Amino acid sequence: MTLVLMFLGLTLLLIGANYLVDSSVAIAKRAKISNFIIGLTIVGMGTSAPELYISTMSSIKGLGDMAVGNVLGSNICNILLILGITALISPVVIERANLRRDIPLGIIVSILLFFICSDSLIFGADYNSISLIEAVILLVGFISFLIYTFVKGKQATETEEDVAAPSFFDRLPIIAIIPLTLLSLAVLLFGGNVFLDSAVEFAKSIGMSDSVIAITIVAVGTSLPELITCIIAARKGNSQLALGNVLGSNIFNILLILGVAGTISPITLSNINYIDFSVLIVASILTFIFAFTLRRRVIDRAEGLLFVVAYIAYTAYLLMH
Repeated sequence: MTLVLMFLGLTLLLIGANYLVDSSVAIAKRAKISNFIIGLTIVGMGTSAPELYISTMSSIKGLGDMAVGNVLGSNICNILLILGITALISPVVIERANLRRDIPLGIIVSILLFFICSDSLIFGADYNSISLIEAVILLVGFISFLIYTFVKGKQATETEEDVAAPSFFDRLPIIAIIPLTLLSLAVLLFGGNVFLDSAVEFAKSIGMSDSVIAITIVAVGTSLPELITCIIAARKGNSQLALGNVLGSNIFNILLILGVAGTISPITLSNINYIDFSVLIVASILTFIFAFTLRRRVIDRAEGLLFVVAYIAYTAYLLMH
């Protein structure tokens, strides 16, 4: 029964992601906003919902390590595994705006999270935490980012790589597309939850420990919406939607999710692994560097393969330690 639920959840993920991509692109065309901006905001925020749920509930229950670890693991998975797989399917085009604004912002918020969570290392405190004030700062940063992104989105231009094939949604009025987009997102998230819950149950049934489950299944499971959405976007030739989804989700995970979780209940960390922060920061920097290697302003298949191999190596390291 567990395996049946896993298959059902994955099927719902595929259906929801497919229609989410098509409807989001249709909205982008009608609003004259680039696919990247739609991926960075609407799709990025929507596919971050599993992380929001898990981190918020973990914070309320006093599980600070789970709240922050979920965000760290998901962001690392987004860059190394999801962006890597996306590039293997279809090389990811990086626009000038990505290099000037979006990728550097991802690096900055990753470094900011490291400093916020390093009270004992930097200030010599007895414990590490995300205080109420720090959580509010994250939320203010998120709101500022959202406003700035939408303002700049009006000025964005589409490239040939951004032009998607016509879809069923192109023939519908906008008033019909929006509820269908929300329905697609709901199906995607429900499928992700069904898959995640059944996968955790299956892992426990074969004797995997809670820590191994958190490191592997929870991090990858909460990133499944991003993974499926990016794969389908890549197959449809929408590399900018895929890139925007990854960058948007990572920024939302740190600014919005930990901001909300920390505002509801201050997050106390009992154990913090600085290697995880280092991997996230290095992965974010590599996204920028890869824009200048091999083909300029493109994350090529070879670089995508390097990302995937790095993620496998990182996961193996965690399991061995």
